[in-house]
Amino acid sequence: MKSKLGLDFKKVEYARKLSKKIADGVKEFVEPRSTTSIERTICRFLGIDGVNGEGVPLPNVVVDHLKENGLLEMGAAYCIGNAIIETGLSPQQIAEEIAEEKLNIGKLKMNSLDKVLDTLEPYVNQTINKIKENKETRERMIREIGEGKQPYLYVIVATGNIYEDVVQAQAAAKQGADIIAVIRSTAQSLLDYVPYGPTTEGFGGTYATQENFRIMRKALDEVSYEVKRYIRQVNYASGLCMPEIAAMGALERLDMMLNDALYGILFRDINMQRTIIDQHFSRVINGYAGIIINTGEDNYLTTADAYEEAHTVLASQFINEQLALMAGIPEEQMGLGHAFEMNPDIENGFLYELAQAQMAREIFPKAPLKYMPPTKYMTGNIFKGIVQDAMFNVVSIWTKQGIQLLGMLTEAIHTPFMSDRYLAIETAKYIFNNMRNIGDEIYFKEDGIIQKRAKQVLDEAIELLEKIAEDGLFKALSKGVFANVKRPIDGGKGLDGVFLKGKNYINPFIEKMLEGRC
Repeated sequence: MKSKLGLDFKKVEYARKLSKKIADGVKEFVEPRSTTSIERTICRFLGIDGVNGEGVPLPNVVVDHLKENGLLEMGAAYCIGNAIIETGLSPQQIAEEIAEEKLNIGKLKMNSLDKVLDTLEPYVNQTINKIKENKETRERMIREIGEGKQPYLYVIVATGNIYEDVVQAQAAAKQGADIIAVIRSTAQSLLDYVPYGPTTEGFGGTYATQENFRIMRKALDEVSYEVKRYIRQVNYASGLCMPEIAAMGALERLDMMLNDALYGILFRDINMQRTIIDQHFSRVINGYAGIIINTGEDNYLTTADAYEEAHTVLASQFINEQLALMAGIPEEQMGLGHAFEMNPDIENGFLYELAQAQMAREIFPKAPLKYMPPTKYMTGNIFKGIVQDAMFNVVSIWTKQGIQLLGMLTEAIHTPFMSDRYLAIETAKYIFNNMRNIGDEIYFKEDGIIQKRAKQVLDEAIELLEKIAEDGLFKALSKGVFANVKRPIDGGKGLDGVFLKGKNYINPFIEKMLEGRC
C-alpha cells in the first residue's frame, strides 16, 4: 500500500525488528514462570466451578491447597490429573473434596507425566472443542444474519445490575450499536478471585462473572436475530484474574476483550511480572477463541500530553503487535488502541489527530484499530462536547478505523443515559454515512503539516523503541516510559502469585491452543 503520509516503510520494518527484540526478551522471562491466576484458569478449563461454604471460588481453593502443600511448582494440571488417577474422581469432585478437607492431594502417590497427560486428555479436549464450537457459532451467525459496517459502533453499559444491563444493551443494539461492553465494577481488577453467579450490586459497573457473561450472551443473541446484525459482547481480561476472565469469555462466546498488561501495571499498580506472565496465557486463549483483543494505549493520554507523547502510543502499538503474534493472535484480531485526546486549544489539533490515526492505519493495515473518544478535555459543556465527538467521528471514518467507542455529550457529567447513547449513535451514523469514502478521495499535501507530523512521531517512536530494546521492557517500565508513570519491577500487587515452574510442570491447554499457530 502506498503511504498517503509519505512514510518510509524501511523505518517501519526497523521498528518491528526492535519490537520483536523486546517481545523476545519478554518471552524469555515468561516461559519458565507461571502464576496462581494461570493455575486457577487451568482448573476452570478442567471443569472446576462453584464456591465452597464460605463463598470462595473452588479454583482458588484448589490452588491455595497446592500452595500450602508445596505443590504449586508442579502446576494444577499435573496435580489434578494425578489425583484423577489415584481417586477415580472428576476434577470437580476433587475440588469439592479438597474444599471439605476430605482430600489432601499432596499425600497421593505420584504417577508418570505421560500417564497424567493421557488421563487429562478427555477433559482438555472437551474444553478445546467447546471453544472451537463457540468460534464456529460466531462465524455461522455472522454469515447468516450479517454484521454492521466498520467502524463498528461500540457503546458501554454500566448499571451494576446485570439484568438492567441487558435492558440497556438490547436498547442500544436496536438503536444501532454493533458492540456492547459491560464495564466492570470499580476495582474488580484488584480482586484476586472471580466473583460467582449473577450480580446486581456493582459500583460504577457490573462484576465480570461467568454467569453474567452467559446472561448477556443470551440477550445479545436474541437481539442480534431481531435487528438482523450480529452484536458483539465485550468485557475486560485484565487485572489479577486476567487469564481466568479470558477463559470465561472463551467458554461463553464473548467477541472482544480489553487485554493489555501495561494498563494494569501503569494504572492499577499490579506487579509487572505477574501481569506480563498472565497476559501471555490470556492472549493465547483469546487468539484461539477468535476473540479480538483491545489494547490500552489510549489510556496513556489520560495522564500524558497527546501532542508531546504521541510517539509512546505508536511504540506501544508496535510492542503489543509482537506480543500478540507471540501468543498466536492474527493481525485481524488485534484491536490496537489509540485515542482522540489532543488539547482542543492547540492550533491544527485536528490535523495532528488525523496524522496519528492515518499513521496507525497504514502501519497496521489488517488490524481492526480501536479508536477512543475525547475524555480528558470534555468539560461538561454538552454543546462543545458533541462537536468534539463529531470531529473524532470524522477522523475515524476518514482513516478507516475498525472499532469506534462512541463519545457521549455528557462525558464529565454522569454515566450516560440511554438517550445519550442514542444521540451518540445517531451522530456517528450520520457522519459515517455522509463521509463513507472521504479517505479514498483525499490525499495529503506533500511535506505538509500532516505528513511532517506522522514522520516526526514515527522517528520519535523508533528512538523510544531503541531505548526499550536496550533496557528490556521491565526496566523501561520502571523508568516511566509510558504515561509518565514509573513502576518498580518488584512492586505493586500480586507478585506473591508468581512462581518458577518445576521439572514436571505442564499446561496442556497452551500447547494445544498454540499448535500450528506460531
